Amino acid sequence: MIKLYDKGVYLVNGTDIVEDGPEAEAVLKRELGGAPSKEEAARNTIAYGILEEHNTSGNMEKLKIKFDKLTSHDITFVGIIQTARASGLEKFPIPYVLTNCHNSLCAVGGTINEDDHMFGLTCAKKYGGVYVPPHQAVIHQFAREMLAGGGRMILGSDSHTRYGALGTMAMGEGGPELVKQLLSKTYDINMPEVIGIYLTGAPVPGVGPQDVALAIIGEVFGNGYVKNKVMEFVGPGVSNLSADFRIGVDVMTTETTCLSSIWRTDEKIQEFYDIHGRSEDYKELNPGAAAYYDGMVYVDLSRIRPMIAMPFHPSNTYTIEELNANLLDILDDVEKKAAVSLDGAVDYKLKDKVRDGRLYVDQGIIAGCAGGGFENICAAADILKGHSIGSDEFTLSVYPASTPIYVELAKNGRLTDLMQTGAIVKTAFCGPCFGAGDTPANNAFSIRHSTRNFPNREGSKLQNGQISSVALMDARSIAATAANKGYLTPATEVDVTYSNPKYFFDKEIYANRVFDSHGVADPDVEIKFGPNIKDWPAMCALTDNLILKVVSEIHDPVTTTDELIPSGETSSYRSNPIGLAQFTLSRKDPAYVGRAKEVQAAETAREEGKDPAEAFSELKPVIDTIHTLYPEADASNTGIGSTIFAVKPGDGSAREQAASCQKVLGGWANIANEYATKRYRSNLINWGMLPFVIEKGELPFKNGDYLFVPDVRRAVEEKATEIKAYVAGDTMKEFTLQMGELTDDERTIILKGCLINYYKG
Repeated sequence: MIKLYDKGVYLVNGTDIVEDGPEAEAVLKRELGGAPSKEEAARNTIAYGILEEHNTSGNMEKLKIKFDKLTSHDITFVGIIQTARASGLEKFPIPYVLTNCHNSLCAVGGTINEDDHMFGLTCAKKYGGVYVPPHQAVIHQFAREMLAGGGRMILGSDSHTRYGALGTMAMGEGGPELVKQLLSKTYDINMPEVIGIYLTGAPVPGVGPQDVALAIIGEVFGNGYVKNKVMEFVGPGVSNLSADFRIGVDVMTTETTCLSSIWRTDEKIQEFYDIHGRSEDYKELNPGAAAYYDGMVYVDLSRIRPMIAMPFHPSNTYTIEELNANLLDILDDVEKKAAVSLDGAVDYKLKDKVRDGRLYVDQGIIAGCAGGGFENICAAADILKGHSIGSDEFTLSVYPASTPIYVELAKNGRLTDLMQTGAIVKTAFCGPCFGAGDTPANNAFSIRHSTRNFPNREGSKLQNGQISSVALMDARSIAATAANKGYLTPATEVDVTYSNPKYFFDKEIYANRVFDSHGVADPDVEIKFGPNIKDWPAMCALTDNLILKVVSEIHDPVTTTDELIPSGETSSYRSNPIGLAQFTLSRKDPAYVGRAKEVQAAETAREEGKDPAEAFSELKPVIDTIHTLYPEADASNTGIGSTIFAVKPGDGSAREQAASCQKVLGGWANIANEYATKRYRSNLINWGMLPFVIEKGELPFKNGDYLFVPDVRRAVEEKATEIKAYVAGDTMKEFTLQMGELTDDERTIILKGCLINYYKG
């Protein structure tokens, strides 16, 4: 079904795979009449061509990218614009789209949500942007319909910013990277490796894009095969997929931890642009006659079967057939892993969902940028037509990804077909994906065609003794399960004729409601600030030395951004940095905030010229121990802050708050064996936090210990890769921290304390 090549490969004429090795040159000469060098062939990937066109450095090994367009939603755009304003923003230099798809139904906090929306609208007017009101579209569907273009690059402040199927290289990053673009700066990265995703064959009826995506994620996430690399979809199988199908696979590439994605394009993508009235934005993209890839994932689409990603990660994948055949064993394994992940905080059970040997599901959701596409919903409607979802616990909610899709479903009758079964069809909203809508009951089990199934991301509150869980599936198998009134069923087992109706896009819907400045700024517009919208607190520069208290120690294999800063209703406080920070690690380590604030009190005293040991008496013996080796370390040259240790933090969302909330509470660093994503590490750096790495194995410190890092400022200035540190207890115990590669700008940001300080000079 899926094969990973253990070495680089050449793709010849878009169809033939030639493994790199001693015989490759002879094969290339026979096929092409000549053998390009590996370096020449690497320049023939689609990704290389797009990156080269957008690189401003003149050096393709050290890229400085300028994007064509930017997009953000209402969890992130307030913080981004506030940072940019503090850094000198006068006008959006490129199109910047502000969507309102994340908190449009979340009522926590009174007027907070609509206040933020009005902030966005007035900023779009003042600085020359585009404002998409609530319920019109989820961020990525609007981008597909109105922003994407062949050969373009788009940067979004959401991790699922992926428009590769439409010929657009898109990346999801934390807010500070968008700030840099708003200030006409660049996105600086090393040239990424490019991994070919070779598709062959065609999916069997009942298999949808989520099935293909989950099959790939299950093979590549754990081994990091595509981590921080570009996935380039090639091969004859691409042509056997509709545009909607490709989009559904593409958006889920984020869950592999890749950097970006791009696909070869053809007449089906051209038709997509034609339908949306943007024919001029289509561009045919194909790799060159001989393209070299740093790895290859071979996918036989005809052998993919309906998949399910069990709690609590998109990579925890099985075929539904395999799950049903080994039901109790797999459920038992999920429960055991959950006991570790949830730290035994609740009694999590799935085996009690088995009824008469079959798995009963409490809820089905088809939603958002992954599930809410036109074809997914029409296929679900075909399966469900004439059925009832029943009157027991099972519920089904469907969220079309945009109002134009919703209107077309109404026109072609699929909306009626769905609602007659007992399903509820709602407006465009990302809530079910991040815990702000359709939270299941306690101990309930939900199946969703959405993007993630991390712990508590569906909205349950572990700290309140609640737990529910999500498995990811394709809309087709969710519909099949709904037709069987909640009993897990793959779509390949239902007898259905898919109608595949044609899609018609009504451009007047957006023309009548979306504010588009067409790039014209009006500096006289007054920005509307709700009472919750606060400026970023002041942040000081990096001191010569650091005292760090370890205030959380996490040994899960992966720590998600949802665990670092929970999503859901807490996101209503997104425009108040100090208010939002109170929820940091609240579900994973509820004591974190209190511990961090104790240490922060000492740093506040230091910055005010007072004695930090008086503000936090626990520090006095620590300072005494440090003085046995470093008597010159004092309040004038030694900052005091907190740090956390996590094995592999940062999987999941691009939200910068996963880092900024730690910084707001006095965090100076993270220590990890590795970072799950480039974007989380970048978020740490942009908020002036040190992204330390420590070798795997037994830690030299534990939660509650104090660490002393002498001459840390000089180490950053001198580009040191290894940094001496101590555990400051009864004695000073030395150990080594590592620092990965940093650009000169990144070093300066850390030295100055954060990105805002960097731009203030």
